[in-house]
Amino acid sequence: MANESLKENRILAAPVVVFLLAMLGFPAILDLIYSISTVSFENLRDPTISGFGNYRAVLGDPYFWSAVSFSTRFGLLTAALETALGLFLAVFLAPLIQRRFWLMAIFMMPMIIAPSMMGLMYRLVLHEFVGPLPYYLFEFFGESPAFLSPQLAFRTLVVIETLQWTPFTLLLFYTAYSSIPNDIREAAKVDGTRGLRLFTHIELPALLPTLVVAFGIRFIDGFRVFDNIYVLIGSGAGGSSTSLSIYIYTAFFKSADIGKALAASVLLFVVAFGLLWLVGWLLKKRRPA
Repeated sequence: MANESLKENRILAAPVVVFLLAMLGFPAILDLIYSISTVSFENLRDPTISGFGNYRAVLGDPYFWSAVSFSTRFGLLTAALETALGLFLAVFLAPLIQRRFWLMAIFMMPMIIAPSMMGLMYRLVLHEFVGPLPYYLFEFFGESPAFLSPQLAFRTLVVIETLQWTPFTLLLFYTAYSSIPNDIREAAKVDGTRGLRLFTHIELPALLPTLVVAFGIRFIDGFRVFDNIYVLIGSGAGGSSTSLSIYIYTAFFKSADIGKALAASVLLFVVAFGLLWLVGWLLKKRRPA
């Protein structure tokens, strides 16, 4: 019976697998070929396979490692902040949202805005000469920091990313928090487990798989960030705000070094795939036998 059910599931999943192979498989193979080729816009249709020189060039490029460092720090910090804030807001606001669920639509509004539009909006708001925030800070306190300067750009970008995507983790944690059976909470309260102890011993362990998923998704998204940073500040002074995605974009479109750009993109794909596999493995380890 189990074998028949497995066979039926494979048959039902076959069209999706074929579609993904057709839509994603061909571009992926093409990227792999270009990444080991000497290719530019002149010979794009007839690349010359040259081995792993593009990978050596990428791995030997200090700007690549600077971009990796920026993306890693940015991804880890934003993922940690978004996960912590989303968890806190989900637990703290759960009673209010249960009574007035329409509030969730308001909380989701920052997430609906396209990241590029969010970057453009904050570029106007934080502009040193015409931005309203620096203007009022100067009016009230006599000075205003340069939010987009090389010294403060990283912190500004982290705050903007956190403000936009914390609603995503809020939605995940609220859904998981609401799905915890009330019988478990009531039984724990009968045994004298209340308040913070109830959260740390009963609710938080139940939320742990969601926490791992939320942190993993937000880290991957932060690691490959491109549009809002590129619109807001670009690659920054001396490449100070160059993420790995901006590095790939610059190598492809501005330097026309297609092979090098695609080699870097393959490395980015490998890292993202490895992180997704790690998240899945952690969730599988927690699943009861």
